[in-house]
Amino acid sequence: MIDLAGKVALITGGGQGVGQGIALAMASAGASVTITGRTLAKVEETARLVRERGGRALPLAGNVKDAADLAMMVERTVAEFGGLDVLVNNAQEVPLGRLEDVTDEAFLAGFESGPLATHRLMKLARPHMAARGGGTIFNLCSSAGIRWDMTGYGAYAAVKQAIRSLTRAAAAEWGAEGIRVLTLAPHAESPGLKHWLEANPEEARAFFRTIPLGRIGRLEEDIGRAVVALCGQDLGYLTGATIPLDGGQANFD
Repeated sequence: MIDLAGKVALITGGGQGVGQGIALAMASAGASVTITGRTLAKVEETARLVRERGGRALPLAGNVKDAADLAMMVERTVAEFGGLDVLVNNAQEVPLGRLEDVTDEAFLAGFESGPLATHRLMKLARPHMAARGGGTIFNLCSSAGIRWDMTGYGAYAAVKQAIRSLTRAAAAEWGAEGIRVLTLAPHAESPGLKHWLEANPEEARAFFRTIPLGRIGRLEEDIGRAVVALCGQDLGYLTGATIPLDGGQANFD
């Protein structure tokens, strides 16, 4: 595994699912991690798991829709660990449903927790990364944005595709400072996906048939460790891209 000793990572939505898997993989590689989420008990549990492995963790309760909370997350991270090298924009409220059924409130929550929070947090992280000679930002999107049938996924796809555009712009504007920006599109054994699979058994069976590797990704082993690898020098020339960690299902070409 890539050695991230001395590196500092901030991961939103780290109390469960993909965020937790990334936090555990980062800590196992030697990074100090700040884990944020709306529920303090959940992020504290992830922090406990990190410390069990001998890692350093800072659990923080906060809402990514709140600009003051985002500033607090970065400030507390830098104060605790001395800097910031990796940012993972993972937390997201999901506005699912047919367009007629998605309320303005749900759409705004998706936008505020998705592209707006991503934009804000990237800007907050940038000067700290630049001061350390660079860093890596990961913004999470979804293959929902390129579904051939967008029925029921339009609002969700819209906010996720906006995040991909922000990734491309940040990669272009901040590359000279050594800051790389990537979009991740994972399929993983998160609570949200498990709930969807259970609630939509017929669609789930069809879904599995479209994954060449025939399974959902494991949170730490398949998603978290891939993120660790993407932080390494061997992939240091990669930026601005969308990385589909989905067993070969989506075609982002």
